[in-house]
Formats: sequence, C-alpha cells, structure tokens
Amino acid sequence: MTSQESAVTPDGVATDSVIHDIGFRHYDGPRLGRGWAFRSLFYETLRGSFGLGRPAKVKIMPWVLIVLFALPSLVMVAITILTASEELPLSYTMYPVAISLVVSLFIAGRAPYAVSRDLRDGIMPLYLSRPIRRQDYVYAKLLGLSAAVWIFVATPVTILFIGALLAKFSVKDAIFGWLGGLLMAAVLSILLTSISLVLASFTKRKGLGVAAVLSTLILLNGFVAVLVSVVDMQSSETAASYFAVLDPYMLVDGLGAAWLGVDTTFLYSQPDGALGAVYYSAVLLVVVTGCVAILLRRFKKVGGV
Repeated sequence: MTSQESAVTPDGVATDSVIHDIGFRHYDGPRLGRGWAFRSLFYETLRGSFGLGRPAKVKIMPWVLIVLFALPSLVMVAITILTASEELPLSYTMYPVAISLVVSLFIAGRAPYAVSRDLRDGIMPLYLSRPIRRQDYVYAKLLGLSAAVWIFVATPVTILFIGALLAKFSVKDAIFGWLGGLLMAAVLSILLTSISLVLASFTKRKGLGVAAVLSTLILLNGFVAVLVSVVDMQSSETAASYFAVLDPYMLVDGLGAAWLGVDTTFLYSQPDGALGAVYYSAVLLVVVTGCVAILLRRFKKVGGV
C-alpha cells in the first residue's frame, strides 16, 4: 500500500512529499525535503572520510595519514624557529605537492568509501528516489569528499602559517601566503576528488577502487615526469610545461604560479606567460567538468532514474 501526501499539485506538477507505506509505523514529523537530504549526504561523506561514526578500525588509516602528512610541517617549523631562518623550507603552496604521495594515499582510501559501498549494497535506487535527485547525490559526494581532502591538506599548511608567526615573519606576507595555500589546497582537493570518484564509481569492490585510484595517480606522476623531461631535451622547457598538466599535482603547481605568482615545486610546471596561465586554467576546468559529467551519467545508469 502506498500513500502520497500532496504528491501532485492541481496543475499536474509532482512535489517532493511522497510517503511509501509498506507496513511500518507512520511518520507524522516534518518533511525536511531535498535540501536536508543533500546536506545529510554531504555531512555523512565528510564525517565518514575521517572514520567518524564508524568502527575504530576504520578510523586508523585516515588519522595515521593525517599525522604522517602533518609531521614534516611540524619539523620544518621547529627547524625554522631554532635556526632563526628567514623563510620556511617549503612554501604554503609547495608543501602539498612535494608530499603528494600521502595525499594520494588519503584520497585513494576515501573515494571508494564514498561511492563503492553504495554501489555494492545496491541502495542507489533508494538514494536516487524522490525527493533527492541523481545530481544531488553526485554533488553531495563530490563536495563532501572535496571538503575532507581540503581539511586534510589545509592542516599542515595552517601549521606552517602558525610557525611563520612564531618565527616572527612578516604578518602580512604570512597571511597572504597562507590564504594562497588554502586556495590551492581547495583546487587540488576538487581536482583529485573529481578524478578519484570517477575511478571508484566503476567498481563495487573497495579494494579495487583503492588500487585504481592510487595506481592512476602514481603512474601519472611518474609517466609525466619522464615525458616532460624527454620533451625538454627534444624541444624546450616551454614545450615541456604544456605536457605537465597531465599530472594533477603538476597542474595545480603551475596554477599556483599562474594565479598567485609563487614558485613552483616542479621544474616543468611553470606556465609560459598569459597564454600558459589560460591553458592551465582551461585544462583544470575541462577535467573537473568532464569528471562531473561522467559521474552524472554513471549514476544515472546504476540508479535507474
């Protein structure tokens, strides 16, 4: 038996208020609607990325990675203060790119958690039924995981900022450098999350999803490093910089130089003037929008809506 409350308006437009009565206790509370469902999915994805609300064994890996990722920043701060250095060993934008392996490990473990379990348990039709829609699910997962990765990356960046203040660096320079680091951390988070969710969405097994994401990011980094070196030898450093965008970390490294004027971590990820800056920005836009389009199509298929 199914009961519907205001399921269809007089003019024939469907609404979000639909109740399927299958014999359980009737719900007489408020209908929180589509926005509440979106926020719940976002919040659940964000919390779940750090193992919050999950068994203790699920919490171990993300928090170990957080410690491993933040520990070098603490060491750098201590060295800077003790040696009275005039600058940090790594800038706010360089740090996440220089220690990219730990970032890859984190996103590789979190992306399959966000989507593979839903696919494996076959609950996508429930998620994608009214009031929530297919695009709501995709955007909530994308934003929730991006926020988790941003927090992960922003933690050591903030430690470096605090260290700069303790070392009595210029407050103005420290604040602007820190804000730039947070901005590039957000860009890196969105880019990595988009790519990782696409890879994880094509398997129902978490282990395969982890392997797919991690191997893709590591192989891309190694392949592009060799490729740009060869192009540099055969052509020029400028030509090599146009191939550096194939690696997500080099792409974000170059965007930091293009948008903020900071130094790059990699030799070949320096955009060549205004044209290079536009090229790097366009690649970022194409990759993210392309990944979102693939996710929308993927979950349309598995959701049956």
